[in-house]
Amino acid sequence: MSTPTHISVDGIADLVTGDAVEERYRTDRSGYIAPGRPEAVVRAHTVEDVQAAVRYAAGAGLAVVPRGAGTGLAGGAAAGAGSLVIDLTGLNRIADISPGEDLAVVEAGVITADLDAAAAEVGLRYAPDPASAAISTIGGNIATNAGGLRCVKYGVTGDSVLGLSVVLADGTLLHTGRRTAKGVAGLDLTSLFTGSEGTLGVIVGATVRLQPIPLRTVTIAARFDDVETAAAATSRVLAERVRPAIMELLDEASTRRAQDHLGLDGAASGAFVVAQTDGFGADTEAQIVADTFRTFTSRVDVGSDPETVERLLAVRRAALPALEALGRPLIEDIAVPRPRIADAARAVTTIADSHRVPIFLFGHAGDGNLHPIIVVPDDPTADARAEQAAADIFALALDLGGTITGEHGIGVLKRRWLAKETGEESLSVQRAIRAALDPQLLFNPGKVF
Repeated sequence: MSTPTHISVDGIADLVTGDAVEERYRTDRSGYIAPGRPEAVVRAHTVEDVQAAVRYAAGAGLAVVPRGAGTGLAGGAAAGAGSLVIDLTGLNRIADISPGEDLAVVEAGVITADLDAAAAEVGLRYAPDPASAAISTIGGNIATNAGGLRCVKYGVTGDSVLGLSVVLADGTLLHTGRRTAKGVAGLDLTSLFTGSEGTLGVIVGATVRLQPIPLRTVTIAARFDDVETAAAATSRVLAERVRPAIMELLDEASTRRAQDHLGLDGAASGAFVVAQTDGFGADTEAQIVADTFRTFTSRVDVGSDPETVERLLAVRRAALPALEALGRPLIEDIAVPRPRIADAARAVTTIADSHRVPIFLFGHAGDGNLHPIIVVPDDPTADARAEQAAADIFALALDLGGTITGEHGIGVLKRRWLAKETGEESLSVQRAIRAALDPQLLFNPGKVF
């Protein structure tokens, strides 16, 4: 298809083909670029648009790549030759916020932060808090089962999903789950589609759980001599049976880059941990966290005013954008058992030295989810060294009893590692489920399995 067109066909309101298909659909925030240009894009505004697009793609022999904001970090939404992209950002309506039920019904293209802001108007919040909340969509978060800063206490995205609306391979609209706080009727199809990365169907809507805004929030920030000490301090906090809402760790290099990115001149040095307690016991828990940190460092600050809270969390949120500005990053995403966080941090430093590549480390220390970010140097052998460093990081995670992805998903970039974690038996079962729902492998071929 070489001629740009915007046409209506088979009930599709906005089908874009040819040279009008934007290059951005070939990639996502991971930097992976799919080979070739997608054949077409459907900019969906209704569920019926999605159903028509799926049927059109099946008849035209095109693969279907669902896409939200393109903030994924594993190449899962990157579309290449032979594919039709369904852009879901136009499905951006919040259909219902129910304070009595503590839930919301939303379309897939709703921006995460927009839902949180709407919930706040009635004293509630959407607990999942990915670092990309200001730009990522609810549908994309569900498709990858995204994590976030508040995971340690409130869980990942899937822990807040009560039900889904999904378009299947024949265009059928399936509704899963419920509005009630609990329910166990039948197989848990909601969990099946959550985290499926667009391989089983197109998520077009969701019923999600909301939480009361905490009565009180206290933030504790600490600086440590090195990242291993900081990691050990976070493990000690968890051993005290405290469950902060947030506990984020940045090594010194990541902290310095984030502070520079924010223009914080003269900021303190050292590895950085920011923790947050909330609810009726916030002050008591904050005291335990602060006292525990003080057994490792004297540089501990405690505050509860909103301005201080936002300033401290801004450093964590700025970490990835700051590193992206340095060059081409490989954004890894491992999780290890929480008592092994310090071991993982120490080993990542060794891997960086061994392969002569800069690796910055930050992540969600509260649940053991770490992001070693490899910034690929500009030299002829750098790609090979960076790829081997990434392989060593994945092997490290598995050796420590962890996982190759805590929240970003498998997509394209980690596909060859999946069997090493799950085993071939598990992978065969997953492929059988996929084949049963999508016998033509219409949805996101080449991803995950």
